[in-house]
Order: sequence, then C-alpha cells, then structure tokens
Amino acid sequence: MAKTFITLIIWLCLALPGLAAQVKPETKKPPRPAWSELNKAQQQVLAPLASEWDSMDTTRRKKWVAIANRYPKMKPQQQQRLQKRMRDWAALTPEQRKAAREKYQKLKQMKPDERKEVRTEWERYQRSLAQQQQRQGAPLDPSLTDPPGSLQAPAEPPAEEAPAPGQ
Repeated sequence: MAKTFITLIIWLCLALPGLAAQVKPETKKPPRPAWSELNKAQQQVLAPLASEWDSMDTTRRKKWVAIANRYPKMKPQQQQRLQKRMRDWAALTPEQRKAAREKYQKLKQMKPDERKEVRTEWERYQRSLAQQQQRQGAPLDPSLTDPPGSLQAPAEPPAEEAPAPGQ
C-alpha cells in the first residue's frame, strides 16, 4: 500500500508539471472594433472619444458605433449637442465617469414620481443658471436651457458602457 502511494506521488510530481506546461493560458481577445476598423465618417463623429477608445470594452464601442451610425439622421442641433456631450465626457476623469454612471444607475432605479421630482429640480437649476448668465451678459449655453430629452440626443449609456464616452 505504501509503495503504491509513493509511486502515485512520484508519478503526479513528474506528470503534473508537464501537463501544466501544456495548458495554454487564456488569451483575451482585444475589444472590437479597433479605431482603425471604423470608417472615416464614424471616426469623425467619434473623434472626441479617440483618446479613450483603446480603454473601452467591446460593448461600449459597439454602442458608440451605433450612435455614430445614427448621427447623419440627427438634426444639426442634436448633432451639436451630442458632440458637446462627447467632449464633456472625454474631459472627465475616470473617477468622475464612475460617479456619473453610478448616479445614472441610481436614477434608473428610482420610482417615476421620484425621477420626476429630480427632473423638476434639475430644470429649476438650469433656469437659474441661464438667468445668472443673462445677468452677467454671458452668452447662453443651449444645453442649459433645453429641457432634458427635448432633442432626443442619445446620451452615453453608463454601463461597463456607455458607450459611456469612456464611456
């Protein structure tokens, strides 16, 4: 019995390292599409996200490509708003993006009446900013005075996302 046990241990010590060497490590496929795989029109629309593209996962990239494909059908005002939002998103730090995604998820989980209350507060805040800009003689930023959803421009989905720009 002891002899059989020792033989088994010796065999395992000799065989397992050989088997372990034969096991191929999992190679993770790079996220797709790569920036170079986008057509010129898509690259132009997604230019604000170019520096972040390599750090995005496949899901986010596909969401942004879908937005870029819808871009030509958008009204000029929608296109401008989308471009501004992408630039703003690209300027955020990773921590700020994470916080924005978390807030978005929190809003999605709220009851409709709670979301309506948040929206009302946001609109009140936007109006006060617009009034403050007018008093100071600064030009109005249209994104501050447009009610949310009025242009139906797609926002970056915050998921690990959105196409968060980043996302």
